[in-house]
Amino acid sequence: MTSLNLLPHSAPRQRPIAFATIAALLFVLPAASGCSKNSSSEAPASASDPVIARVNGVDIKQSDLALAEEDVGADMQAASPEAKREHLISYLADIIMVTQAADKKNLADNPDFKRRLAFLRSKLLMGYELQQEAKTALTDEALKQTYDEAVKSMSGQEEVRARHILVEGEDEAKAIIEQLKGGADFAKLAKEKSKDPGAAEGGDLGYFTKDQMVPEFADVAFKMYPGQLSNPVKTQFGWHVIKVEDKRTKQPPEFEKVKDQIEAYLARKAQSDFIAKLRQSAKVERFDNAAEQRKN
Repeated sequence: MTSLNLLPHSAPRQRPIAFATIAALLFVLPAASGCSKNSSSEAPASASDPVIARVNGVDIKQSDLALAEEDVGADMQAASPEAKREHLISYLADIIMVTQAADKKNLADNPDFKRRLAFLRSKLLMGYELQQEAKTALTDEALKQTYDEAVKSMSGQEEVRARHILVEGEDEAKAIIEQLKGGADFAKLAKEKSKDPGAAEGGDLGYFTKDQMVPEFADVAFKMYPGQLSNPVKTQFGWHVIKVEDKRTKQPPEFEKVKDQIEAYLARKAQSDFIAKLRQSAKVERFDNAAEQRKN
């Protein structure tokens, strides 16, 4: 498991293994969801989970709506709350109607369906278990300790703020350097000449640490002083003209600004460690000849 990196270019936060979609797939069986057949023998819906619709005698509760939103809500981000609610109710109603049609054909007795249902049940339980492992790992003490260790590893780390102009050839880079030495504005030339996406910002790369850039670029930039222009620098992207604007010791981000990132890291680590531990004690048998095994 890699260590936590609090630098701005770290990979986006990844959520712990989710199971919402699997839960929604299990929705097709009334017993697997909150949708229930309405009958006088059943307890009435609680105030905290009211019935919001009924389809062919099957209740749809508020909790069912929440599950459906986990499954398809991302496709309705631009919809108004009213439109989203109507869509989700229609979505659940369709599930109930199609499920009832399938029940009339006894499709739930199909062996392939049973295998798939058993597989989805296992994945759903896996998701719940891994979420519990993640939740257990996310203590205040663990968050603070992980933050402190990451900050300690950053201690004394230098970062540079620089601009650059990226062009195809060395001769073009040399010509740009001569223009700059003659008093041309770096940001203006970057906007006009550079093929880098950052040209619109005048070639400004902001602050970065040495490991955030390709070695050829970083080796030159970190040897320069503020205000200095480089000679043409060749990388896999082309030829660069670099101007260092500032150098400073890397300042760690505030805890609250990276708390979500730390939580995601600890959750993934807890889940990964849990699975690794299970693998160590598990007995896994692999058979090269499946057909032969079936005969036996």
